[in-house]
Amino acid sequence: MYNEPIFLKPVFKERIWGGTQLRELFNYDIPSDQTGECWGISSHANGPNEIVNGPLAGKTLTEAWKENRELFGDQAGEDFPLLVKILDAKKDLSVQVHPDDTYAKEKENEAYGKTECWYVIDCEEGAEIVFGHHAKTREELQMLVENGEWGKLLRRVKVHPGDFFYVPSGTIHAIGAGVQILETQQSSDITYRVYDYDRVGADGNKRELHLNESLEVTTVPHEDPQLDRESSKDKGLKEESLVKADYFGVVLWELDGRSPEFRFEKYILVSVIEGKGMVKVGNQRHAIKKGSHFILPTTMEPFELEGKAKMVVSWSNK
Repeated sequence: MYNEPIFLKPVFKERIWGGTQLRELFNYDIPSDQTGECWGISSHANGPNEIVNGPLAGKTLTEAWKENRELFGDQAGEDFPLLVKILDAKKDLSVQVHPDDTYAKEKENEAYGKTECWYVIDCEEGAEIVFGHHAKTREELQMLVENGEWGKLLRRVKVHPGDFFYVPSGTIHAIGAGVQILETQQSSDITYRVYDYDRVGADGNKRELHLNESLEVTTVPHEDPQLDRESSKDKGLKEESLVKADYFGVVLWELDGRSPEFRFEKYILVSVIEGKGMVKVGNQRHAIKKGSHFILPTTMEPFELEGKAKMVVSWSNK
């Protein structure tokens, strides 16, 4: 029986809007000063993680999902369902929208669309995001997009550390400059750009937009999801519910001391965003620290957490 956390080696992505905060905040060995994304828990073909400990060390999460499904409660599905990232936006990201599962399968031959959520790890004072739009009808949306009236169309929201946003497929959105977030999402890499500030790519040309697809998949009118951030505390662990949605559940763990003993029916995904500590399984101790990403498999015996740390924890609801 596999009886330990599955620790993963992050995969980094350079982006036109990326910076150095993944190194400065998390001490990651990033490839350049334009590193925008850390894929911390990923089985996606564009960046699968390598397992770094235990009997599966050296294998990818994709291989473990295909060959050792008992670790994941024998969950059905060809593809690992979730992807967890940390993003560093030194500059504004493009304004974009993602399709739902049906559109992704029909138009992109992909297993999943992309519903996601964001926990704001840190941000500059006054930083903001694009979250939704002001169009009341699909005709108004099309008119404002075609006329480039972005000031009228886009809904901007100021953000602060600890804020949380649930971003269902069909939501126009963009992370603004000076924001670092942890993103939990469906395992999809389909992005339709609505607007990109007329930026040019490495080839000297303006980056491609996807206006027809964007207009087809955008939800009109925009509605803010209603979230209930209830919290509870047991011993040294405070748990705050962030979202319970169709595709995933996400909670925030704040550890200060020792947690109660846990055992879960589902496998869970954990990303440490502050502090350090350990996972105690029987007589074994597994160190965790800021920047650690790991999976607690369903085969693991009851465990405890000890230390002082903050973690974003998620699980699949499919």
